[in-house]
Amino acid sequence: MSKRNEMTELLKKLISIDSSNAFLTPGSPGEYEVLRYIQNYMDESGVSACQEDTGDGHKNLIATLAGSGGGRPITLYAHTDTVGYAAWKDTALKAEVKGDELIGLGACDDKGHCAAMMLACRELAAQKNRLRGDVHFAFVADEEGESRGSFAYVKAHAPEAALILESSPLHEINICHQGFGWLDIIVKGKAGHGSATDSADAIARMGEVIVRLSRNQREMFAKTPHPLNGETVYHTGTVNGGSDYATYPDLCKLGIEIGTQPGESIGDRIREIEEIFDEVREIYPDLEARAETVIARSPFETKGTEELFRIVSEEIEEALGVKTKAVGANSWGDAQIFQDAGFPTLGMGALGGNLHSPGEWVSLVQLEQLTNVLISIIKRYCG
Repeated sequence: MSKRNEMTELLKKLISIDSSNAFLTPGSPGEYEVLRYIQNYMDESGVSACQEDTGDGHKNLIATLAGSGGGRPITLYAHTDTVGYAAWKDTALKAEVKGDELIGLGACDDKGHCAAMMLACRELAAQKNRLRGDVHFAFVADEEGESRGSFAYVKAHAPEAALILESSPLHEINICHQGFGWLDIIVKGKAGHGSATDSADAIARMGEVIVRLSRNQREMFAKTPHPLNGETVYHTGTVNGGSDYATYPDLCKLGIEIGTQPGESIGDRIREIEEIFDEVREIYPDLEARAETVIARSPFETKGTEELFRIVSEEIEEALGVKTKAVGANSWGDAQIFQDAGFPTLGMGALGGNLHSPGEWVSLVQLEQLTNVLISIIKRYCG
């Protein structure tokens, strides 16, 4: 069987196994069955692999090619979970091929990259010459939720170079991305009869906050985009408040997602929101408002990867015949977790599209090329 056909059949099987994340879609099965399949694949390939508990019921699977000694170690990463698929439940788990595109849930985010790692691992294990440095193939849980798998991995393993495999044109190497915060903004009012003039409308007060948040997005974020990561993310997500038509609402809660760029923290965004509260107090002097952090993740900026970047770049250019380029991303990824833990980290992957939506696809040509490039990178870097 050709490598292309082998890749196609392997990825179709991975997609057929529902591993949607229960944090996003309660009742979803999570990564357990797909890990069992990958574990069996590694056992049949003669590769040592073990499941590691993340401490909260999730599991990572780590396949290891032990080196002979004296070489540099490296971690390759792909995540095994997916988002939900209610919008295309009849076809999401039934992968199909149209030309170069393989379509199915997780095709490029991130099961295509799991398949590339599996094939690369098996091919390296079958070769006579043993690598000098250790190679860890990390099939990680919960990236689409709270990233418990990555946090557990970096806590359990000593820092080493890391390649994060996520959807990307193969000639682009990711060196940075935005951070983000999910925040609740809470504004208090005073409940009362609809005709009571001594009441305070929490929703109207929140409206003043939203107007100013949108102004910051237009006048600050949009006008000063990061040169690689683009415009700082800001959008409202949820709003709740009030009880009925005839009563002043005493509380309004707004859920937002807001980004951070390298050198910034979620504290910078919260200070900006607190300045907005001060502005609104010019209209409502008795305003009671606060911002609470639900989840915050730091932005990513690679460090200590100069030689790894050179090797990755040269191997991609050799395979594709085109120049590589360093890029950023406006979306967040687990690369930050690895870099913050002391793992010199880069991101790369195969071309895909329609992430988190019906018709998600990945390029089979680029997945095959990626597999070959990963093998070459590992041989050069690990010795």
